[in-house]
Order: sequence, then structure tokens, then C-alpha cells
Amino acid sequence: MKVSGVVITYNEAQHIESCIRALQRVTDEIIVVDSFSRDNTPEICMNFGVKFFSHSYEGQVEQKNYALGKTQHDLVLAVDGDEVLSEELIDSINQEKVLGFLSAGYELNRLTNYAGHWIKYGGWYPDWKLRLWHKSKGSWQGQNPHDLVILNEGLKPKKLKGDILHYAFDSVSEHRARIENYASIGAKSMHSLGKKSNWFLVLFSPMWKFFRDYVIKGGFLDGKYGFIIARLSAKSKYLKYKKLLTLQQENR
Repeated sequence: MKVSGVVITYNEAQHIESCIRALQRVTDEIIVVDSFSRDNTPEICMNFGVKFFSHSYEGQVEQKNYALGKTQHDLVLAVDGDEVLSEELIDSINQEKVLGFLSAGYELNRLTNYAGHWIKYGGWYPDWKLRLWHKSKGSWQGQNPHDLVILNEGLKPKKLKGDILHYAFDSVSEHRARIENYASIGAKSMHSLGKKSNWFLVLFSPMWKFFRDYVIKGGFLDGKYGFIIARLSAKSKYLKYKKLLTLQQENR
């Protein structure tokens, strides 16, 4: 059974070669959809003979559905340009390929690298993502900027051994820079769905977010970076609900 690899990219020159090389070991075609990168991501991709498309970014879910529409095969493996399949995961996928991919979908565990450190706590790991599935048996859904694959009713995924190595943030400053954009996308998405904010959520939701991630989910076990991540995640929560409240007030 043949597999289509799908990647969405934007300025991923640092990681895209490793991403594609790993995908080539488990897929029969690779579709890359790039939202007009300003670095040499397109040149690197085309050097590997992938099917490359440029498409304006309208949101995570929209971009991934666009890429899905370019695939030839029913079985799809989707990753982002900053994600690399580990050796153990490659072996697990190839074992399933030999068996004929009997499950409707497969969940892959994602391990995130933050400023050179692998993050194991604070709700960041384990981080199971359904990324390998028969496209006739599931679809991209979710609320921007967070996308997810949902299998058709009654179908259950199988978990595979190994990790997706996610090189999310090369530095703390990069994380800080992304927070504003993520909060804006999240607020607009929530507003479009009719969700509401208030001053209680603006003030107390970030506090609960920090306490849950840093204390209850053990973020403190990741040391200095666990604290930084919890603090910035709380700030992102604050900005999202504040921006949503502003949108509500503007539309009155």
C-alpha cells in the first residue's frame, strides 16, 4: 500500500532537509505546500524531487486540507516542516506498511525540542498526534491555530512506537515573538465560532494555565525551560482572551 507524505512549510530551511529525508524512507510521494517562504526552503525541497506548491496561508486547517487535496494515495502521513521522524518511528511505520496498514489511523508521539532541550513534562510529552491515516476514513479539523485529524465515527487509531522530533523553537525569543500571532489567530477563530470572553477569563485563565502546566503536569521537572514555557503559555492565554474580549466590544 502506497503512502503520500504531506508537509506544510514557511521559512523552514533549517529543518526541511532532515524532514524530507526521513519521509522518503516511509512514503511513495511527498507533497510540500509552502506559504511563500522568504528563505531557501523552496530550493531545498525541489532539490529532493518533491511535488512543490506555493499557496497563501489561510490557517493551519485550511492549508493542510489544501495539501491533502494534492495527494494521490489513500494513506497519508502528515508532518510540519520542523518535524523529523525518529529512527524508531520509521521502523514502526515500515512494519505497518508490510502488514498493509490494517488500522484506520495511527497516533504518533511528538517530542518537542525547545532552545536545544527536549521537553518531557508540562503537558508537552507524551503528545500523541493522529498523523498517519486513510484519508477516506478521517479528515483535518480543529480550531486554528490548532489542527487535528478526526477519524470517522466508530474508528479507533493505533499508537506506534517512536517519536516525531519537533524542533519547535530555536530560542526563547522566537517563542516570545510567536505568542502575539498565535493569540490573534486563536481569538479570531474563537470569535468566528461564537465563543465569548470576559474579565474573569482574561485574569484567571492564565493563572490556572501556569499552575496546571508548571505544578500539576510537572513542568518544574524541565528546570529553567519548564518555567519559561509555563510563563509564556500563560501569557499567550491572557493575550488570546484579551483579544477576544476586544473583538466582542468592537462588534457591539
